[in-house]
Amino acid sequence: MNDRIDISGLSVDRGLIELVEDIAKGSGVEPAAFWDSLADIVAELGPQNRALLDKRDHLQTEIDAWHQSNPGAVDLEAYKAFLRKIDYLQPEPEPFQVSTHDVDDEIARIAGPQLVVPVDNARYALNAANARWYSLYDALYGTDIVLEVQGCKKTAKYNPVRGQQVIRYARDFLDQAVPLAIGSHSYAVRYKVVSGKLIVVMGDGSETELGWRECFVGYRGDPEKPSAVLLKNNNLHIELLIGEGYFIGQGDLANVYDIKLESAITTIMDCEDSVSAVDAEDKIRVYRNWFGLMKGDLTTRVARGKETIDRSLNPDPEFIAPDGSSFTLPGRSLMLVRHVGTHMYTDAVTHGGEEIPETFLDAMVTALAAKHELQGSGPFRNSLKGSIYVVKPKIHGAQEVAAAIRLFEMVEQALELAPRTLKIGIMDEERRTTVNLRECIHAARERVIFINTGFLDRTGDEIHTSMEAGAMIPKNEIKKSTWLLAYEDWNVDVGLAVGMPGHGQIGKGMWAAPENMRAMMREKIAHPRAGANTAWVPSAVAACLHAMHYHKVNVGLRQQQLTQCLRASLDDILTIPLLGDREIKQSELIQELENNAQGILGYVVRWIDQGVGCSKVPDISDTDLMEDRATLRISSQHIANWLHHGITDAAQVRHVFAKMAGVVDRQNSDDPLYRDMAPDFDNSIAFQAALDLVFKGGSVSNGYTEPVLHERRRELKASLKS
Repeated sequence: MNDRIDISGLSVDRGLIELVEDIAKGSGVEPAAFWDSLADIVAELGPQNRALLDKRDHLQTEIDAWHQSNPGAVDLEAYKAFLRKIDYLQPEPEPFQVSTHDVDDEIARIAGPQLVVPVDNARYALNAANARWYSLYDALYGTDIVLEVQGCKKTAKYNPVRGQQVIRYARDFLDQAVPLAIGSHSYAVRYKVVSGKLIVVMGDGSETELGWRECFVGYRGDPEKPSAVLLKNNNLHIELLIGEGYFIGQGDLANVYDIKLESAITTIMDCEDSVSAVDAEDKIRVYRNWFGLMKGDLTTRVARGKETIDRSLNPDPEFIAPDGSSFTLPGRSLMLVRHVGTHMYTDAVTHGGEEIPETFLDAMVTALAAKHELQGSGPFRNSLKGSIYVVKPKIHGAQEVAAAIRLFEMVEQALELAPRTLKIGIMDEERRTTVNLRECIHAARERVIFINTGFLDRTGDEIHTSMEAGAMIPKNEIKKSTWLLAYEDWNVDVGLAVGMPGHGQIGKGMWAAPENMRAMMREKIAHPRAGANTAWVPSAVAACLHAMHYHKVNVGLRQQQLTQCLRASLDDILTIPLLGDREIKQSELIQELENNAQGILGYVVRWIDQGVGCSKVPDISDTDLMEDRATLRISSQHIANWLHHGITDAAQVRHVFAKMAGVVDRQNSDDPLYRDMAPDFDNSIAFQAALDLVFKGGSVSNGYTEPVLHERRRELKASLKS
């Protein structure tokens, strides 16, 4: 059977044709019109997309040549003049303010955690969407927040001593977030509602109220004996569940058996870095899950112990307001969708025998699916303001932002969506976007709802852009380098200057160690303190715990304070993290190579052999880290840089990779689907892919990992079918 169909001058995978027919039903868009419109987009924007990619390569060639002609320490004034001359560094626009309308409160007004999950995995996607509310008791009991000392060890059977520590920690949190007028929540024995006020009865029989009455916003059940009390602080909700129930709360004086926090306020459903999608079969799975989320009917079966349960989207919880009226709150995280980058092409649809830009297909299919949600055809609403939120990764400068906006305009016309329905999140993860961030936002000023920093991709691009400038400092030292600290501040400074608050999110990057929550609680509070109203977390548990930071820090007030501070320096951002005259000791070199090689192999072997785009990957010390392609980019670029400048050589790199393959094989020995890389390295496609990433790292455009990964994953899939 022919697996492709010719339509509208395009050659399309048959399965994708059938999927679009399913999505189009009830949308008001005919499938034929869909393909006609996609063909028009390819014809009009396809040449521009290629020209933008050619410009990236041209600029890189110019920068390489400049560094080759100007070896040694970089003269910043000369360097900036050169970057302006070649149109890499553009003039800033006149002062302006973002004017994006119809933005949901979760993006415009509520500061809180953001999850990022691979949308090709239905279970992960549903868990993330449902992580809007999460049990604080579970998050505390199951992590290292509560130390395993003095009888508090986590055991197979519930440990009541540990449970008491959980309750104590939770009461301390309540005292900070929603304090009582007199006394502590630790001594409360009853919560009741009297004449629209929350009354708290203490152990000695006295009664008190909240220190701020407005923090009480609702309840469920009998006001004299409510089953739930709803509190609010810094626009985030806290729900006290009262009655006979959860075992952790059995020892609670007030019979509070659980506390739920509003946690993952927004979730990015990812089609990009956390997904392994190399062909039409993979893309169909990605699109079908997104369609199910937008229709509200996505389900999956999950094994829990000896039972199997069906998981679906959570309904909206209902409450009674202090005045006696009823209301609901969103039961699910507000969902954004992240498309692939401009540089990605797909053979799911071809035109004239050539693959089309994958981002064109992402835009059309995901918007068509989201139209069902806008029409209210399913049981749930995602955006109450009628918007579709698209995160655009790997953007290089304002011209590429403008191209994305033109794509959005054509998609809106094609699918009969209101103008500016499609909103854009600009990921500030490429050097050319960072230095031109204000111009990038200006190009999208009527649609922008998101800017963020991302250490991993941004560092990968930093290394690749300056490959010819010299050898870089060790990877871990880059985290404290001049350019990176300035970059993190610059993103916030620019966002505040152009009026992002009230219109969109200023975000910060991922916490990569999902098992190390105690350290996260110590360090990640820096993100709201820096003026970011969202930051990425790796799990629902982490979202719940990180939410406490937004109760401690009023981000809106912090942003007002930061507007009075000095803006970060462009000179600092352009300071390349070069090794200079410093010599790397052999022991330091081996440690750096082994850390990078082990991380690359641990991620690549699952990506190639199992099609897993995001997972917990043990590092060289067996600590699980949540990794995606961004991790791969920085590690491969770093080794490529040291190879290029003679810090190491090909033979040493191959030896280290062979050694680390044995480590990774051992770390995955319990996985029945895992295939060892050692000792038959020549026949391990995954091992060869890892080497390709390093040895081809200097020549591949922008140091991206997708060309190697996609080629090798397709090779693996073909071998399994033969």
